[in-house]
Amino acid sequence: MKNLRGLSFALGAGLALTIALYIMPTPTMAQDARPIVGEWSGTLNPGAQHKKRIVVHISAAQDGSLSGTIDYPDQDTSGIEITVITYRKSILHFEISSGLIVYDGTMNQDNSRVAGTMNQAGESLNLTLTRTP
Repeated sequence: MKNLRGLSFALGAGLALTIALYIMPTPTMAQDARPIVGEWSGTLNPGAQHKKRIVVHISAAQDGSLSGTIDYPDQDTSGIEITVITYRKSILHFEISSGLIVYDGTMNQDNSRVAGTMNQAGESLNLTLTRTP
């Protein structure tokens, strides 16, 4: 009889734990990533050269990890893989090809713009990314 009670308790506890894990919110990392997921566009102004439009595509996996690509429509270039990307506490950081291009920016309060700086080949340019509908 004691074994039956112990087994019933273990099954009940297991069921309760399973239900609790199922209804818990998604991991914090995934919640933090939500505001940055989507398509963003901006314009680089390298001074003496022509302005260059840039489109950044950011997506999140179920575990909250981020990935993305960049397009340069004026140069007919698309799908450049972002090799490192993080978004924490309103700060977006991404890199392409081991630091050849590095961007650091801060999201505004209504999650519609990220203002920052893109460093490319030793040149630092202001780049504001605006959410594309």
